[in-house]
Amino acid sequence: MAKQKKIYLILILGSLATLGPFSIDMYLPGFVDIAKDLKTSESSVALSLSAFFIGISAGQLLYGPLLDKFGRKKPLYFGLALYIFSSFLCLAVTDVNQLIVLRFVQAIGSCATAVASIAMVRDLFTVEESPKVFASLMLVIAVSPMLAPTAGGYLISTLSWKYVFVFLGFMAILMLLASIFKLPESYKPDPNYSLKPKPILNSFLTVLKEPQFSTYALISSITFSGLFAYVSSSPTVFMKIYEVTKTGYGWIFALLSVAFIGSSQLNSLILKWFSSKKIVTWALTAQCIFSLIFLIFALNDWLNLYLTLGFIALFLSCLGFINPNAAALALAPFSKNAGSASALMGALQMGLGALASVVVSLFSEHSVVPMPLVMTAAALIAMLCLLVGRKLIKSEIEVSADAAAVVAH
Repeated sequence: MAKQKKIYLILILGSLATLGPFSIDMYLPGFVDIAKDLKTSESSVALSLSAFFIGISAGQLLYGPLLDKFGRKKPLYFGLALYIFSSFLCLAVTDVNQLIVLRFVQAIGSCATAVASIAMVRDLFTVEESPKVFASLMLVIAVSPMLAPTAGGYLISTLSWKYVFVFLGFMAILMLLASIFKLPESYKPDPNYSLKPKPILNSFLTVLKEPQFSTYALISSITFSGLFAYVSSSPTVFMKIYEVTKTGYGWIFALLSVAFIGSSQLNSLILKWFSSKKIVTWALTAQCIFSLIFLIFALNDWLNLYLTLGFIALFLSCLGFINPNAAALALAPFSKNAGSASALMGALQMGLGALASVVVSLFSEHSVVPMPLVMTAAALIAMLCLLVGRKLIKSEIEVSADAAAVVAH
């Protein structure tokens, strides 16, 4: 494959992978404005974010079989068309329940881009090239949370929150055109592939019965739910309680993203000296300590903006070490069912993330406490899973530093 063609393909696949993160983060600075326009609370608006997480969780399990049955491009076209349709319908919402439903539909559409982009990397690039391409994609996805809320903050301040959905809709249109005219069909449809629930469920059950998967997938997903608790409550905490401006909130979100991205990149270096198993143990222990101190400060009303930023940064830094290593350890026992294991872990992450964001939205909008409370609960439950799970794993399969580093990116 010519070098120029490879660059085009990586750019298109990278842009497809960013649709989900942009959809999650870009409208966050508009929570207060959306609540005012729709005559509701910020907590109710946060449920539209929870609905998006639920949609992504369900979509991960849906698109895997569809991509194998019908090829890569048809499900991708369907997902993008659904996303575009629901994005422009968001302009006409008159109450928060309509927004919640449309965000769920939007998530089902955006999920096609994430699953298809990963599948097409495997199809279009050699085994030797794939890790570098995946690393490029993961870096683009990691940078998206830095750019999206900052851009959203300026867009909402200049125009209105509805223009975020205009932007996202046109972004998806460009992706659809690029997919139609520039992306090759990389996988021959398999008409014999069964879409019946039973064989698909059996495949997932086989994965779940593996103690190493269930232990580390739970650790990864539960700690990740702490990130979702932060994301869903951050508009209220920063813009309402600490009275940060929309553009200021965007910059804060970008700054905190650096903590997560930076530690996940540093993880690649540390793997040269320490095993994934040790890194997970140390990082999870540190996360439990930091989140407990954060909660104590919140309960005693000792927090201010800067202390809150510091504690969140510490929590996210620990997550940057936990998540890639736990994910790599969860997938290590599989070769045959790697696709099912990966989809199941992604669905578990988003499902628990949705639950965490719903729980946070149920609490008072006038206190910082719900954020550290859910983050602390996530860290402590994950530690319990680690202690119990390691007793159930008879022979733990370690991962190579290279494998964990690829997941880290």
